[in-house]
Amino acid sequence: MTTTKQHLIMDESTIRRSLTRIAHEILERNKGVENCVLVGIRTRGVHLARRLAERIAEIEQVRVAVYELDVTRYRDDRKLFANVAEQPGQYTPLHIEDKKIILCDDVLYTGRTVRAALDALIDHGRPQMIQLAVLVDRGHRELPIRPDFVGKNLPTSRGERVEVRLSELDGRDHVMIYHESE
Repeated sequence: MTTTKQHLIMDESTIRRSLTRIAHEILERNKGVENCVLVGIRTRGVHLARRLAERIAEIEQVRVAVYELDVTRYRDDRKLFANVAEQPGQYTPLHIEDKKIILCDDVLYTGRTVRAALDALIDHGRPQMIQLAVLVDRGHRELPIRPDFVGKNLPTSRGERVEVRLSELDGRDHVMIYHESE
């Protein structure tokens, strides 16, 4: 009989502190936010990008543009998502030409979602640079992708599952890890 064990990795206050630290790191690395835009990978990456924009506004009193990026049609495992139709009218042009992009996502695992996001961004224009901010980096990269800003490094096994929940979608903030055991 298999059972699932779960462990709380980050609670609401830990997530808040991590995002505040990432916001400060973004400001420091970019010497402010002039010419920067935040791009969140749908779905949870968008909410994290918005939260980072709020933190940056609190710190610098400057608003940073936030865009939403749907990478579904750029995924190399698209056939697994054959029943997920692209939603017409959801396309929003991104104004990223010569901008510093801070790409935001919840969990970095194999790197394939980020690779899809990079392809999607390039289809929108030629940014000056792209930086990657993730709430959780769990390792197991299949592609040479490394985050610039990390909320929590969380070494995991391939058999474990990391789940990010955000209040905007799920009613509360937390990061859980699930282990299957026999």
